[in-house]
This record gives sequence, C-alpha cells and structure tokens, in this order.
Amino acid sequence: MENEESLSEAFWSVARHLRHRTRVALEPWDLSPSLARALSVLLRHGDIRLSGLADHLRIAPRTATEVADDLARLGLAARRPDPDDRRATLLALTDQGAETAQAIRAARSAEGEQFFAALTAEERETLASLLRKLRD
Repeated sequence: MENEESLSEAFWSVARHLRHRTRVALEPWDLSPSLARALSVLLRHGDIRLSGLADHLRIAPRTATEVADDLARLGLAARRPDPDDRRATLLALTDQGAETAQAIRAARSAEGEQFFAALTAEERETLASLLRKLRD
C-alpha cells in the first residue's frame, strides 16, 4: 500500500493531464487558457461588466482589465457602453470572438470525449455525479 497514490494525488494528476490536453487543443488559436476561459464566459453569459468577468474567472478586477485588453487587441471582444448605466462599460464578443469561442468549445468537447473514452458510459455518469457533488 505504500506505493499507492492518494486520492488527491490521483485527482491532481488527472487534472494536470487534462490541462495539458486542453493547452494542446488551444494551439490552433494561439490563445492562453485564461483567454479561452474568458471567451467561454462571454459566450455563455453574453455582454458582461469587467467586474462580472472577474467574478466568473475568479481573478482580480485589474487582471480582468488586462484580459479584456488582450481580447480587444486580438479582435475577439470589444467594450460597449452599458445601456443600463452610462458610467459603466460592457465587454462583448465580436463576430470573430463568437466564432472562435464556439470553435474552441467544440475542440475542447472533442478533446474531453477522447480523454474520457477510456471510461464506460456508466463510469462517466458516476464520475460526473461525484464531481458535481464535490463542486457543489
């Protein structure tokens, strides 16, 4: 039993492996995982204030500003006035950003399917249920 890895070690090993595969899947777009996550948030939630982006990404507001700047520089997102508060701005996907976000979502989904293909359908269901329980 001495050589058996703990549950947390096995979990982190799988997480590292999945993160590596995700980085490889993102290579065609030359985006960091953090920018890809920001695109995903924008695709899922629509136009959003930078404070909301920071909350979703669990990053500092200053870092969210840098993420928004990077996405804007790449033509993937743009700042727009908030129609509900003229002092505030929203970050919105551009058409190119929406296309990129959808393509990344499809690539990550395909990568996930390939990664979890080693599990039976029943094992996948059990794993998903357990992960949701731990998350919640």
